[in-house]
Amino acid sequence: MSRIRSAILASLAADSLSLGAHWEYDQARIARQLGRVTDLLPPALNDYHSGKGAGAQSHYGDQTLLLLRSVAGKGGFDLADFAARWRGVMEGGYAGYMDKASREALANFAAGRAPEQTGAATNDFAGAARMAPLLAVLGNNEEGLVNAARAQTLMTHGSPVIADGAEFMARAAAALLGGADMRGALDHAAAARYAALPAEDWLAFADMALTEDTPAAIARFGQSCGMQGAFLGVVHTVLKHEADPETGLVENVMAGGDSCARGLAIGMLFGARHGLGWMPERWLAPLAARPDIEAALDSLGV
Repeated sequence: MSRIRSAILASLAADSLSLGAHWEYDQARIARQLGRVTDLLPPALNDYHSGKGAGAQSHYGDQTLLLLRSVAGKGGFDLADFAARWRGVMEGGYAGYMDKASREALANFAAGRAPEQTGAATNDFAGAARMAPLLAVLGNNEEGLVNAARAQTLMTHGSPVIADGAEFMARAAAALLGGADMRGALDHAAAARYAALPAEDWLAFADMALTEDTPAAIARFGQSCGMQGAFLGVVHTVLKHEADPETGLVENVMAGGDSCARGLAIGMLFGARHGLGWMPERWLAPLAARPDIEAALDSLGV
């Protein structure tokens, strides 16, 4: 169970670590103004997350916390409960950044659609990336985890390739929790049949860049929010830095772009691979949501 706890904590810690440089695409500017980002910092390079301090979550992380609260409150995954909690925050004057997927999903809810039909027409990876809390209740049930990961994704992100991406990450996490190494877990996930995700092709493409530095590879893959670049960046990072996950998460931040979404997935996979003990306390101690996270995980027995 320590691997499940680690996966959820690491996912949220990685999101917070990325916040200081999130959506800055100039890698040289990140290095010049922030140095090497090894600590949780307030967002300082743009105004997307204005008002948030060091240790806060991005809007993706805030939604991940909503999923965790739903899972803890219900003792399992309940899409209707997650949707109600999500709407309660997003319709109630959410102070964080409101992205395109969230705005479109809210409009679809307002039009009377059920949460199975509210996903926005976007291929942003973020919807898939927030799935780590599901491991607390479905980490030992791969098919159940896959179904829940797809459902929570499709509530806000309606693209088939994003739902497939959520399934891929779920299958990889399940394999890691079962004792696989990173290569074995990704190969296991890639072997599933996907309607829209060319998983084996993308995994092979990422393999060809493993000799590159991570920031250089992610700059070439694409730093933005879309599925292909994010997928390639995640699998590159977890393979290249499997033996040193702390460095991998720092390199993800230094790569720039949508580092928070990538970080949520990378942290989850590293946590599921390595269990507790590798994350530095300087990431956990200032994490604003840590007491709530720990309480939820305690209540779930993980």
